[in-house]
Amino acid sequence: MKRTPMLPRKPSWASLGPMIRGAVVCMSDSFHWTMVSHENVRPSCGPVKMFRETFMSDQKRTYRKTRRADLEEETRRRITESAVALHEELGPARTSISAIAEHAGVRRSTVYRHFPDDESLFAACSSHYRAAHPPPDPCAWAGIEDPARRTATALGELYAFYRQTEGMYTSLLRDEALVPIVHRRLGDFYGYLRAVQDGLMAGRGLRGHAGRRTRAALGHALAFPTWRSLAREHGLADGEAVGLMVVLVEGAAAAR
Repeated sequence: MKRTPMLPRKPSWASLGPMIRGAVVCMSDSFHWTMVSHENVRPSCGPVKMFRETFMSDQKRTYRKTRRADLEEETRRRITESAVALHEELGPARTSISAIAEHAGVRRSTVYRHFPDDESLFAACSSHYRAAHPPPDPCAWAGIEDPARRTATALGELYAFYRQTEGMYTSLLRDEALVPIVHRRLGDFYGYLRAVQDGLMAGRGLRGHAGRRTRAALGHALAFPTWRSLAREHGLADGEAVGLMVVLVEGAAAAR
């Protein structure tokens, strides 16, 4: 008799229970191992934190250095401006280091730290004042061919400059004989006036006595005391003073 092949029986849930539980345990262990492994390979924050702290420290150090330099520069500027103001108001001969320190709101030692001697102090004052009050540029009238008009243009600009800087030049010229460094510093300004004088003599074609008379008249007209005498002692406006000095110069040039 032919036998019918036996088909495998479907496993019951009861028989599958141990297998399912084992698989769950394996999956749980695998998941736990994976999590632990990821934790183990997590990059350390130590070097990054150290870099950030170093970077921030360098930034703070740079800021402090910059801030300190700015404060030092501000103190130096305040001392310079105080010295300039006192030189104009009192004159260099009567301006002491103590007065400068008090005016600037610093100690005497601070003034000496920035300016250890008179030469450095006066150099800073001269540079500061010239930057704020530059003298007229001779190029402005150098191209004027007519000598009389060239002289009038130069004197007009120079007298306006004298009016603007009257207080300072009055004090400097008064103390020139008392303070040697003032005399040395004014040498640059006198050199400037001589250059202007040479430019105003150019093209006149004068020699001998007429040349000397004209140069002397120009030197007198260009001098600060001449302007101050005409403007303050005699009450002339700058335009009137210029006209009078042009007559003087051209009269000297015409007298052969």
